[in-house]
Amino acid sequence: MFSSQAKPQAKRILVVDDTQDNLSLLEAILMEEGYEVDVANNGKLALAKIEASPPDLVLLDAMMPGMSGYEVTRRIRENKKLPFLPVILITAYAEADIPQGLELGANDFIRKPIDFDELMARIKAFLRLKDTMNSPS
Repeated sequence: MFSSQAKPQAKRILVVDDTQDNLSLLEAILMEEGYEVDVANNGKLALAKIEASPPDLVLLDAMMPGMSGYEVTRRIRENKKLPFLPVILITAYAEADIPQGLELGANDFIRKPIDFDELMARIKAFLRLKDTMNSPS
């Protein structure tokens, strides 16, 4: 009987962007797909939220005032107390510094304007990877 099994808890995604329209759009799309969504409008707030309650995945704007997504990524990877946390950097620039982002620990990049089918495929792939890494052998 499957009726006694609890529904799996929704995966939680932290969306970080300094533009409110981008946050609102991504939040709406991700919630429609069944994810829990938390938002932050700057890197400092994002790091505080990650420290307090690590999400399952972070979508992170690469270029933000104050603290860039690259710096946030570096700080996430330096925190050895965090579990594996997929980070997807979002960039508006065609010539984004992808090697730098990957070297700092980003798992992937996606360009603006965002292709939402591509974004959802990437999110699902990284969440599967995270589940695989966290499951007992």
